[in-house]
Amino acid sequence: MIKKINFNKITNWEYWPSSMFYLPNIPYAVYLAIRAKHAAFFSAANPALKSSGNGTESKFKTIELVPKKYRPKSILVTPKTNFSTVVKKIEEVEINYPLIAKPDIGFRGLLVKKINSSTELKEYLKNYPIDIIVQEFLEYENECGIFYHRNPNNNKGLITSITLKKFISVIGDGKSSLKNLILNDDRAKIYFDVFNQMHQNEINNIPPKNKKIKLTVIGNHSKGTQFINGNHLISKKLEITFDRLSKEIDGWYYGRVDLKYNSFEQLENGSDFKILEINGIIAEPTHIYDSENFTYFNALKAIRKHWKYLFNISITNHETKNIPYKSSFQFINEMFQLKKYITSIKKLH
Repeated sequence: MIKKINFNKITNWEYWPSSMFYLPNIPYAVYLAIRAKHAAFFSAANPALKSSGNGTESKFKTIELVPKKYRPKSILVTPKTNFSTVVKKIEEVEINYPLIAKPDIGFRGLLVKKINSSTELKEYLKNYPIDIIVQEFLEYENECGIFYHRNPNNNKGLITSITLKKFISVIGDGKSSLKNLILNDDRAKIYFDVFNQMHQNEINNIPPKNKKIKLTVIGNHSKGTQFINGNHLISKKLEITFDRLSKEIDGWYYGRVDLKYNSFEQLENGSDFKILEINGIIAEPTHIYDSENFTYFNALKAIRKHWKYLFNISITNHETKNIPYKSSFQFINEMFQLKKYITSIKKLH
């Protein structure tokens, strides 16, 4: 079984490591840096975000930039905060259980967890003594990622990627344990280790016949969520909504917005959706991971295309708005610090 799962990961490029998507594109990145005459030109793209959103920025500070009607109730918990103080803050902003806990700095779903009780939250905070965001769990039906970019000199921007997120689930047959249901599902079994940990208390239980068990509620590919190309849903109406959002977040021009919504019509109209995160220059147009509708080489091309958008935005900010480039040394140092930090919290995990 393990050999088969590993074979699936090797033959399906959707599961390949991120290096496989970026190493082939390094020559193009070098070309853009030469044109810009600065190795860290992209650091000028989003002046509202630390280093334009290179992964070292505080997710809590970033979400605070979002208009209140679009952001979930959230608090930031720093290490060694007395738990009674945490409980008081949660009550003050009216966050109820279940809730979401996640690192203030992090990506790809690392340590993101749905918390069902005060006891679970206390244990989580004890295990992970880092800056943690405690956020309301949003009961919206759907989740997606929308990639938006706008040249600072233009009033209108473009949406160039919509990723619909399908949460993996299995259906009980009244005979098989949850473990066997996962192992018998072609996609779920690839993430068996993840689901085994998430559902450790009921992994050997036999779900009732026809009962649907949602294996994850975290919209990250690393947590088993399937990414589906939703670019057919791009519309002028949706772009107008995001033009408005971009202008309300002064200094954000490029990145992916991960959000929850009920109906796409409400999302288009900007009437009812909540933003989970805004990702800056390290954001990906994640529709490329729909391996049923995209090829590996198309994915590489899409990344280059978005880097060109990033180049144009950064150059415009630098030349017409006097936004300075961060020194290459400082930028590289931040990335080394980020790598060190991610390694340390992976050890906690």
